[in-house]
Amino acid sequence: MPLKSSYSDQLKKTDESLIALLSDRLSLLAASESPSLDEQLADVAPLLAQAGIPESVWLGVLKSCHATLIPTHATNHVSPRQITIIGGHGRMGRLFKEQLSLVGHNVSVLEHQDWEYADQLLGQAELVLVSVPIEHTVDVIKRAAKYLSPNTALCDITSIKTRPTQAMLEHHSGAVIGLHPMFGPNIKSFLGQKVVVCPGRNDDSFHWLLDFIKSQGGELITCTPEEHDQMMVIVQATQHFCRFSLGVFLADARINIEQSLTMSTPNYRQEIDIVKRLFSQNPRLCVDIMLATEERCEAISYLANTYSRLARLVASKDRDGLIKEFENTESFFDEEVNTFGEPLNKTFKKALQKDFKPKKAHKY
Repeated sequence: MPLKSSYSDQLKKTDESLIALLSDRLSLLAASESPSLDEQLADVAPLLAQAGIPESVWLGVLKSCHATLIPTHATNHVSPRQITIIGGHGRMGRLFKEQLSLVGHNVSVLEHQDWEYADQLLGQAELVLVSVPIEHTVDVIKRAAKYLSPNTALCDITSIKTRPTQAMLEHHSGAVIGLHPMFGPNIKSFLGQKVVVCPGRNDDSFHWLLDFIKSQGGELITCTPEEHDQMMVIVQATQHFCRFSLGVFLADARINIEQSLTMSTPNYRQEIDIVKRLFSQNPRLCVDIMLATEERCEAISYLANTYSRLARLVASKDRDGLIKEFENTESFFDEEVNTFGEPLNKTFKKALQKDFKPKKAHKY
């Protein structure tokens, strides 16, 4: 019993120290504009690794602190706006409908069977949000634009930005912006989530929407549509292909996933979790993300050729060749990742421009 009592006393003292430190942390965050969650995590990543604390544990602390500081007025005293989401019954459309409705906005939905009501649903809306599959986005923008008032703000939330933004600017005379939510529809809020913002026209019309996302803990990254699409080749399309390929391999090989997890490393468990989430999505969405642009298809082909080249080295047991590939890549990461504030993957971007010969970016 004495041992248990001593242990409880030590635990209580540790908790008291933690609570005091968390109070200090909240005070510091509240006193000034805080860095992004990614920056806060990166600052202490070496300390976490040294202490053996998973980054996911600390990220939970960061998100909780941020949520605590979300101003209470963020969900009160909102001037209700008339919003129509085209594709609002899809998973991402439903997410935006729920989040916007929660704070008091009047959100309507237009689906493919509702176009006979387009005059009412689109003509009277202050904001029209396009949330439809990639292959239909431009056609839907053109169709919707016929019903819009010049005072209506038009926005799309597709994972490609150049063609949709160009279509919105060409076919609608009012305010235009492109958004890409960098998360799936299964989240519960915008807390800790990134949203890429591609300005189009009359940005002031969207301040309330962007301020709402920030007030809920979202992080906004602004860039041109062309910059977005260039980076999504790497950030999204090739990553989807890597995980898609791994999932297909595991299924073809009939791997016992549960047994593999009993002796897994944290990295393997995390990767399996990501692959499982990928294959829980709509298959058409996953495939469309890979096939969305010619540049994405060419990049995936380039990646597949890299796999093949390395696999040939493995098949021939070329140890020196594999070590050389490792060392070359190690040098690349030493140079590129240490300049984290600069655009990522400049070398690949040059290769993309040289080898893939992408089409020229549209000029607005």
